[in-house]
Amino acid sequence: MLAMNHNNFSGPPGALDPLSNLSQWDMEMVEMESLAHLGNLTLDKPISGGPIAAALSMTLGVISNIVALFILANAYSHQRRRSKATFLLFASSLVLTDVFGHIIPGVLVLRLYHSGGVFPEAAAASSNGSTDPMCQFLGGSMVFFGLCPLFLGCAMAAERCLGVTQPLLHSSLVTTTRTKLSLSGIWLVALCVALLPCFQLGSYTYQHPNSWCFIKVLANDTQEADVAFVTLFSGLGLTSLGVALVCNTISGLTLVLARLRRRPSGYSSSHSHRSVAKSHDIEMVVQLVGIMVTSCICWSPLLIFGLMSVMRSYRGSIDKADMATYETLNLMGVRLASWNQILDPWVYILLRRAVLRKIYLITKRQADLKGSVLRRWEGNSFQTKSSENNPVNRI
Repeated sequence: MLAMNHNNFSGPPGALDPLSNLSQWDMEMVEMESLAHLGNLTLDKPISGGPIAAALSMTLGVISNIVALFILANAYSHQRRRSKATFLLFASSLVLTDVFGHIIPGVLVLRLYHSGGVFPEAAAASSNGSTDPMCQFLGGSMVFFGLCPLFLGCAMAAERCLGVTQPLLHSSLVTTTRTKLSLSGIWLVALCVALLPCFQLGSYTYQHPNSWCFIKVLANDTQEADVAFVTLFSGLGLTSLGVALVCNTISGLTLVLARLRRRPSGYSSSHSHRSVAKSHDIEMVVQLVGIMVTSCICWSPLLIFGLMSVMRSYRGSIDKADMATYETLNLMGVRLASWNQILDPWVYILLRRAVLRKIYLITKRQADLKGSVLRRWEGNSFQTKSSENNPVNRI
């Protein structure tokens, strides 16, 4: 464009051409730099504001999870009940996984933002099967740190369901050693799923706006292996959410029925011990319900939408007009799923027994205050009406 403008420059003889004193080599360098600058503007435009949002999200997630990890570690060191200690070990592992799930993918995404993203040619080459180590590592990290919280939430719900419904069986089966082995198995399964593209089962590609990598769900060359990989990923995630929902429902109903069947009796040491145990069970189930609700809200859209997208992409029923909409929805789904790792620690911070007790006392105090004011107002109103009906007061 600059060369064309220079060659077609016309004007009065006294007018100065700003490029007239440049050599041919300088002219070519200016043109190349200008085109590169225009290319960077074209690439950066769709992801403007992204680095700030990514940095704030990563910082907030890391700080929240570190605070929750400190609270859980402190509670675990002072906990004597084995069932509660097992739950805290699972919860600490979940929070620790969320910490690394923010740091590792967050740093890679910020690096891509800092370098201006990936040019469409590189993204297209990655989509066509060429290996990009950074994209493969980022995509695998997102799959691994996405499946781990879902698996851990499912395992915690199953452990609590066994502890509430079958306490004797739970005490004989669940030990600290077996809990650690279960945690290792969960991380190993999630790692194996994340490494499947290395064995040509599925693939990771750059996603819109070419600043992050994830499973290939929208492409013109979607293969059966891609469909199988997305189906496996979504199926495992949805199954974990379903199992957690069933286990938490059973645990909650069991505790409610036990509360209703309990009759007032004389207080003894055994009765006090059972009350403390039930209060711990209620606290853990409430926290599990919070985890389950958060995971369902944050992960269900991405899991369901990814499965629908890869099916339509494989059948070729997504036209170019709908592709932009699907890409935007995919980006929104991943951003919503990333909030799961931010909200998880606040479940433990806010739904602890001490915090719930304070909230209950404050609410009860406010209700008692409003009740006393209402009773006082009704008494004054009744006395006023009685005095008005008295004939002596009328005179």
